[in-house]
Amino acid sequence: MLLAAALFALAYMGVREFSVRRYLDGYSDAIVPNFLPAEEKVEAILNWMRAEPSRGIAESPDTLARRDPEITLNYAQLLRVCGTATNAFLNLARASDLQVRRLLLLTPDRNAKHVVAEVLINQRWVIVDPSYRVIMKDAQGRFLTRKDLQNPAILEQAVSAIPNYPREYNYESFAHVRLARLPLDGLHLRKLLDWIYPGWDEAVDWSLLLERQSFFYLVLAAAATLFFSMLRFVLAWYADSRLRIPRFHLREHMIRAGVAFFSTPEIKQ
Repeated sequence: MLLAAALFALAYMGVREFSVRRYLDGYSDAIVPNFLPAEEKVEAILNWMRAEPSRGIAESPDTLARRDPEITLNYAQLLRVCGTATNAFLNLARASDLQVRRLLLLTPDRNAKHVVAEVLINQRWVIVDPSYRVIMKDAQGRFLTRKDLQNPAILEQAVSAIPNYPREYNYESFAHVRLARLPLDGLHLRKLLDWIYPGWDEAVDWSLLLERQSFFYLVLAAAATLFFSMLRFVLAWYADSRLRIPRFHLREHMIRAGVAFFSTPEIKQ
């Protein structure tokens, strides 16, 4: 029953994720021409976010699903918050064939203070701040990476042209995945993972898993299906080899029933 439930969830979430991707493809096609280079695609998305077209206004924004792209793209309040604005940007950018990932700016005690995006442009991970609708640039107009922005002078050049940009949004401490949100301070998983595989949080694109609810549940359903399939195989082997308990083989019975139903009956004289 658990395996059947996992298979049903896998099929349902597969259809849901496919529907979300079709929706995002259509949405991005209306905003971003496919023939543009990467930096112009980014500007096209930011221009759409700046334009403030007709969008929904929720009476209770806290009740909205913040990991559903169809919600984040269509409610004005969510596009003004750094986390959901970045999620909306990442979903549109990915649907426009851009390589993107989110970046969390952290306080000294590892709490998130701001969320931005990184976009791969000319083999460099350039910083984009969707909540302020800007690509980070220095005084000469050069696109900046997070390493560039760790220099206080360059950071000041980048943010001086952005009205009311908080100076505490610096790049001294950052993460792509914040494990501290897990119980017991993340069980110190970051230190363990950094020791086992340095750079693990950049080796894999975690953004899609963390930002899109439908994809997260699809992966969860796939993992559950794999686990229960393996468990069923182990239990079947144990019943056959150790306990010697005859099992009801549904597949064999279905095959026999099909053969009996479709074959021509033999008439004995």
